[in-house]
Amino acid sequence: MAVTRLKDVAERAGVSIKTVSNVVRGNARVSEPTRQRVLKAIAELDYRPNASARHLRTGRSGVIALAVPELVQPYFAELAAAVIAAARERDVSVLIEDTGGDPAAELRVACGMSDPLIDGVLLSPQRLDQATLARRERRVPLVLLGERDYEVPADHVLIDNVMAAQEATAYLLACGRRRIAAVGFQADPLFTTSQQRARGYVKALESAGLRHEPELTPYVPAFTRADGMTAMRSLLALREPPDAVFCFSDLLASGVVRAAYDAGREVPGDIAVIGFDDVEETRYCVPSLSTVAPDKTQLANLAVEALLARVAGDPEAPHTTLHAPHRLVTRESTG
Repeated sequence: MAVTRLKDVAERAGVSIKTVSNVVRGNARVSEPTRQRVLKAIAELDYRPNASARHLRTGRSGVIALAVPELVQPYFAELAAAVIAAARERDVSVLIEDTGGDPAAELRVACGMSDPLIDGVLLSPQRLDQATLARRERRVPLVLLGERDYEVPADHVLIDNVMAAQEATAYLLACGRRRIAAVGFQADPLFTTSQQRARGYVKALESAGLRHEPELTPYVPAFTRADGMTAMRSLLALREPPDAVFCFSDLLASGVVRAAYDAGREVPGDIAVIGFDDVEETRYCVPSLSTVAPDKTQLANLAVEALLARVAGDPEAPHTTLHAPHRLVTRESTG
């Protein structure tokens, strides 16, 4: 049986091949009546895009991969949505990979082995160390996301975590809080996000003439609600509990607020709480959560643009580090 071609769909719908291509890719520039006509022709002819044929013809598939440690984490889910939207605007599709933070899985994606047809990879690594990444065998175009301190031949898109954490802590100080705890310290040096936010927290304290008190910075295994609750319980058990808490993620902050509520402490009356990430749930919880808001839309646009430029251009061109903006969002949890 003959394979249905893009041309066949175009003829059935009475449009150009380019219009059919735009509809298949989800391009918003096609009018709704035209889109419906093309979709009807696709259904009638049982047309299925052939990515392999396109790859052989052009050398590119129009597909990129995004790999994150945990897609169930709200921050990564929202980042993935932003990347998909940014890619769609550029007529590109996105393959999502959940690495589980496993270094072997992260390396596999970084080498482009998750799918031989992808044009390039956006990777948010969690445990993949610099030396291993630098030795990757297959040089598929790669853009790194997140706060890892890498010196490898790859473009890197991130926010200034040290500055953001310093601003969040300084805001709590400006609110009159003086015994400020931080929840999110991690002992593993590979967790660079934690290390950078810890540096910003300490810098803010030092700028205010306060010293870092280790008892106010309990270690956490991960950035989860449960870990935030456990950490807050230990802080509330201190002889002098904190009057504010800077959390290195909104999920940690959610657990911190719950532990305060269980202990009969008011937020923000007794304890002010600020998080990091500005995930959607922070706007609707009670109290609504103050937080550091990375510009996920801009981060996604910078990352996709950098990757597509690398795919289309010189793979040996100098690599760049791009910073997306962030802002402090104040809500009920800090008064």
